[in-house]
Amino acid sequence: MDIVDQIKNYKPCNEQEKRDKVGILKCLKDEKNIFDRENKIAHMTASAWVVNKKKNKVVMIYHNIYNSWSWMGGHADGKKDLFSVAKKEVEEESSLRNIRPLLNDIFSLEILTVDGHIKNGKYISSHLHLNITYLFEADEEETLVVKPDENSGVEWFGLNESIEKSTEIWFKERIYTKLNKKLNEL
Repeated sequence: MDIVDQIKNYKPCNEQEKRDKVGILKCLKDEKNIFDRENKIAHMTASAWVVNKKKNKVVMIYHNIYNSWSWMGGHADGKKDLFSVAKKEVEEESSLRNIRPLLNDIFSLEILTVDGHIKNGKYISSHLHLNITYLFEADEEETLVVKPDENSGVEWFGLNESIEKSTEIWFKERIYTKLNKKLNEL
């Protein structure tokens, strides 16, 4: 099933997801280069919520651009298999290799605002990330390694602590809280 059908079949858990699902589907239909960064207004991204086997901890990175603890993820960069994008980002950003999906479907979706910033010496204008999140499990005993060009920390946190560690208010209130709640409902 392609990503558009996956999103169409996804059952939103709250008002944010209902509205963001409509927005993502509209952009997928109307926008060009939506899977590439060439689209300077909005583009597809994939994120991962990676929990331990007991499902009481999540691994997060300290993101250099956002100066906050956050989930792992990245740009589609032309790929339409967003599950594979999310998995690759976890491997690159944390060095975790023994990860497995806890769901074969989308775990959550969201439209994320990205403020203008400098990356690799170039200014990147403010834009939207049309984000699909997947749920993975990893062994918390596996060695974590920082990816210095993107993050300056990789750690496991308790579910509540994962929310407290973030300095991004909207993520704390609307995203990480939602992900933990959905995890507890599985």
